[in-house]
Amino acid sequence: MIDHDEAGAVRPLTLAWVSRHLEVGERIVRTEALHGGITAEMRRLTIGTRDGGTRDLVLRTFVNVEHAEDWLNREACALTLLTGTGVPAPGLVALDPTAAHCEYPSLLMTHLAGRTVLDDEGLEARVPLLARQLVAIHALRPAERPRKYEASTTADTVVVPKGADAAAWAAATDVIRKSAPPYEGRFLHRDFHPGNVLFDVPPPSPAGARITGVVDWAATSWGPADLDVAHCSTNLALLHGPAWGLRFAEAYEEAGGVLAAAASERLYWQVRDGLAFSEEVQQVAQPWREAGRTELTTRAVEERLDAYVTALMDALG
Repeated sequence: MIDHDEAGAVRPLTLAWVSRHLEVGERIVRTEALHGGITAEMRRLTIGTRDGGTRDLVLRTFVNVEHAEDWLNREACALTLLTGTGVPAPGLVALDPTAAHCEYPSLLMTHLAGRTVLDDEGLEARVPLLARQLVAIHALRPAERPRKYEASTTADTVVVPKGADAAAWAAATDVIRKSAPPYEGRFLHRDFHPGNVLFDVPPPSPAGARITGVVDWAATSWGPADLDVAHCSTNLALLHGPAWGLRFAEAYEEAGGVLAAAASERLYWQVRDGLAFSEEVQQVAQPWREAGRTELTTRAVEERLDAYVTALMDALG
């Protein structure tokens, strides 16, 4: 009998589909909801093996999400491409992007060891690891490039937080009214940040941490390295304070990464990503609170975003 956690329960058609992709003699013995995702439901499935042991798989399901087929196909292509590259990504097991067999569009993949770490403790040791991992991702040269990056925010959609530095935000918004600067294309994760990186952190010191996996490849794109760096920078700024957002770009270069040569070009990408967060602060902050960072209220994150945008304009503007 399958032992379901209520929140982790998998729907009947999807259970049957997963079962068809197991080895002979294997069965699903437990399901557990994984927290932290914004657009998809994530579940860990514990599989009982023929020898009496267990192994884990991860089920990613899009429920009432526009463009789910596109997202899942992109992730499946990325996972296939990453096999054997040395980048620690899940392996693709099965794909049902149109819900032909499941209740909703779904992807089944291998489970990676490790956990996300969002605490301030040990951050100084983790930032260089994040930077080196992103440099390795950008070094990939796939035979077939993924689609060009998308940058959804515009000067007209920016939401200025209450009490923000109006002059800094007006100047930042003017930056993204301009055309994107030229860039040398790179293979981008496009959602690289601490919430999508798994760590092994041996006790008692966090200094011995190592990365065990990078997940959520649904937005894989081709574009400027600056954009991936900017996205991780903004996340670090909101999680840990504006100084860490500025620090990540330095760590990326120290790890051998190459960013735009001109400060004005770097500012464009950093500001574009920072302003994009203004439209979804509440959505971004909720998974962090669920992961234990209860002090990161929507208002607290808005204040950090304001401080970060202001710091960017002071440093690069």
